[in-house]
Amino acid sequence: MANQECRQRSRNTAMVTMATDDGDNDGNDTNAGEMTKPGVVAGLLSLLLVLSFFICLLWKNWCDSIPFLRKISEKEQRIAAIITKYESVAPRKYKFAAVKKMTENFKVTLGKGGFGTVFKGKLSDGREVAVKVLNTSKGEGEDFVNEVVSISKTSHVNVVTLLGFCLEGSNQALIYEFVPNGTLEEFINKDRSSMDALLLWKTLHGIAVGVARGLEYLHRGCKTHIVHFDIKPHNILLDRELRPKIADFGLAKLCSTQKSALSVQGKRGTPGYMAPEFCFPNFGSISSKADVYSYGMMVLQMVKGKININAGVDNNSENCSVYQMYDHLIQYDSLEAYGVTVDTNEVAKKLMLVGLWCIQKLPAERPTMSRVVEMLEGSKECLQMPPSPKLF
Repeated sequence: MANQECRQRSRNTAMVTMATDDGDNDGNDTNAGEMTKPGVVAGLLSLLLVLSFFICLLWKNWCDSIPFLRKISEKEQRIAAIITKYESVAPRKYKFAAVKKMTENFKVTLGKGGFGTVFKGKLSDGREVAVKVLNTSKGEGEDFVNEVVSISKTSHVNVVTLLGFCLEGSNQALIYEFVPNGTLEEFINKDRSSMDALLLWKTLHGIAVGVARGLEYLHRGCKTHIVHFDIKPHNILLDRELRPKIADFGLAKLCSTQKSALSVQGKRGTPGYMAPEFCFPNFGSISSKADVYSYGMMVLQMVKGKININAGVDNNSENCSVYQMYDHLIQYDSLEAYGVTVDTNEVAKKLMLVGLWCIQKLPAERPTMSRVVEMLEGSKECLQMPPSPKLF
């Protein structure tokens, strides 16, 4: 019995010891768990925050790439509303993906400027096109709207054809017919010494007539009249037959057929070609005669570009050489002293006289473009010497 009691006490003591040990271990495990839980939670929260950031970033980029999910700015909404208003006359609308495809991801650059970049492209039917991708950071989209709305209303051999446009989010592009012979500016500046002189002057005359007919159409032939406001050699394109096509309608303004004066904010045009009434309102109101002035300066630039200006003339001034040539015409009634031959003098003089009439300082004294066409196609003997074009 005594031995049994001893053995029983020993077992009880062992059980108490084990229970105590188990209790101690449970306490240690609990403390460890309590210590590791905050760290795990903090780590998970950090991971969730990082994942949330990247998910939001991916979602934004995805939404921006899909037009109907992208948040459209007020400027884009305004542009889209104007384009929609003229949708019945607007050309085909292309998606930006189609623009990238037709240009082979903007592979061949034709030219660059403050407006954006022009790329060469090809439509699915094989037609070559020039794609102007506009800089969306510049302006409020007025240039884009002007081009789409104004040129959509035109159809003339001497006005470049707008085949389509793209307005997808901030992406804006204009798709034109491709005109292969570059600009009139390039034609004037290129060395043509190997070309027959008479043929050269007849070509220049033909270009001047073509641009005049294009402007006559814009001013009077369209259902809604259009004033271009930026006629210059750079904005005249030449096709395979060297026929001119008026381009770049970014500054154009539509006007009613009943109104001659236009309400225009600020100056429009390029220095050297811009009509003086923009700087001197007392000369007269802004009208289509501003295009006539620009046209005259362009024609005079064509003449100057193909004659030898006397060494004593200041070639750094656009108007100085024009005034010198005017004085020479008054005195000698010829341009032969400027390297013009007897065979080419008649054509050169006609262009010179027409240009001088067009740059008269008062709009009322300038001819209409219809009259300019008549002057160019008529006899030189019918052209009178204009008054001096000097402003003051």
